[in-house]
Amino acid sequence: MLIWGSTWLAIKYQLGVVPPAVSVMWRFVLAALMLLAFAKYKRLRLRFGPRDHIWLGLQGLSMFGINYVAVYLAEQYLPSGLVALIFSLMAFLNIVFMRLFFGTPIRSRDIVGAGIGITGVALVFWPEVAQFSASGNELIGLIYALGSTVVASLGTMVATRNHRAGLPVVQVNGWGMLYGAIFVALYAALDGDRLQFDWSYPYVVSLIYLALFGSVLAFGAYITLMGRIGAGRAGYASVAIPVVALMLSTLVEGLRWQIVMVTGIALCLAGNLLVLSRRKA
Repeated sequence: MLIWGSTWLAIKYQLGVVPPAVSVMWRFVLAALMLLAFAKYKRLRLRFGPRDHIWLGLQGLSMFGINYVAVYLAEQYLPSGLVALIFSLMAFLNIVFMRLFFGTPIRSRDIVGAGIGITGVALVFWPEVAQFSASGNELIGLIYALGSTVVASLGTMVATRNHRAGLPVVQVNGWGMLYGAIFVALYAALDGDRLQFDWSYPYVVSLIYLALFGSVLAFGAYITLMGRIGAGRAGYASVAIPVVALMLSTLVEGLRWQIVMVTGIALCLAGNLLVLSRRKA
């Protein structure tokens, strides 16, 4: 959560010279090369059958491809805070999809905790939420944001399936990020974006940070956590990430706190405790 929360700041240094979709492509190309090179160095299995590659492609397409493109499209029409709020709905979707696809029981405390957390996110970004109007371009942004959230949650289901099938995390993420980068590259080409790169120090450093920490380590940790506690509870990270980003923004950008933000963060923490707590025997 800490790493993903910090990526919001790193992404700012990616904007400007290079089109956003192209920057996403570079991020996942670099991350894929890191993972596959590490697997090669450790002599981990890199060959998979055609059926496995279909599932690897589905994970890459959903978690690292369509999801990210849709988020960038949504932020062209909506404030980033509102997009973060909508994306936090993944906490609910993961619970529902785990029940639908894997028959996992739904705990009432998970539903309540997710609801409390999402309410907290709404309060944190209340000024942006209050300005939303479901008409014109904002409605288009809402559709993109909701689509991104659904696809990301379905990607988590694919990752769950791959994990349960015994596919190794490092190689799965490596191939998945490569497939995701290919999809984003195709999208960028069809959208008319030029294949560019910015050799400036801030761009290169932020790109390496996003690839290594925001992709290689963060997704590896997330999928490992998902395998241990389940996708439903692991998906609660989508609620906590905006709060971490807010705290880092306070330290780096001098963000001024308001009572509604403090209340929202308190609710996020309360929901987090409720979701991650264990039922007493």
